[in-house]
Amino acid sequence: DDAHIICRPDQVESEILGVLDLVAEVMDIFGFEYEVDLSTRPEKSIGSDADWELATRALQGALAARGWPYHICEGEGAFYGPKIDVKLKDALNRRWQCATIQCDFTLPERFDLTYVGQDGGRHRPVMLHRVILGSLERFLGVLVEHYAGAFPVWLAPVQAILLPITDRVHSYAQEVARQMQEADLRVEIDLRPETLRLKIREAQMQKIPYMVIMGDREAAHRTVSPRLRDGTELKGVELAAFIARLQEESRIPSSGRSL
Repeated sequence: DDAHIICRPDQVESEILGVLDLVAEVMDIFGFEYEVDLSTRPEKSIGSDADWELATRALQGALAARGWPYHICEGEGAFYGPKIDVKLKDALNRRWQCATIQCDFTLPERFDLTYVGQDGGRHRPVMLHRVILGSLERFLGVLVEHYAGAFPVWLAPVQAILLPITDRVHSYAQEVARQMQEADLRVEIDLRPETLRLKIREAQMQKIPYMVIMGDREAAHRTVSPRLRDGTELKGVELAAFIARLQEESRIPSSGRSL
């Protein structure tokens, strides 16, 4: 999820603030704790002292403005500019590289990028490299460990699995599945001729949030009997009410931040 922001030198800090806010929004939604490193100019680098000082001060100023504590990594910046690294903590308290914000004065120079300033003259912009999740494979791996596979409803690949008790209610189960899919819910249906106990056990091992049990009574009354993966059982819930409940739990949570 790499992206680049091209801006004026006087816009660098405000653009960094916007990226920090986006990082915080994403990390809060997933429930991650994180730490921040600020990496400064390495021994072998390119660019002027003035450029490096401007970029480093902009990164420090943005972190200070948001009140983020950080660790300074002397000489560990990229050869083309200083950077902020956000490292999230997994379930084992290990740190993993995630978001990165890097200042780059080199590429604008190499590509001869310019903009017309208020003075009518041409000036060199600054490029900011920004990554929010980092390696998607690594992020997903940390995410699985973070939730121990028990994803909340909004994030679960399968939000509910329908478990008909008898062949007689297969048509009702298929109708329920259709209505749930039309409500944009991620649902599967298990029509195998296996025992209900086995189906529940397998669904629990897959950590599916809801196991929806239905028999003759549910079919007759147009209800469902959901079982949560923690063992909580709900009897005779009206289908419309259950769908509304899942739709509400499927909403991506807000971090409460204003971007």
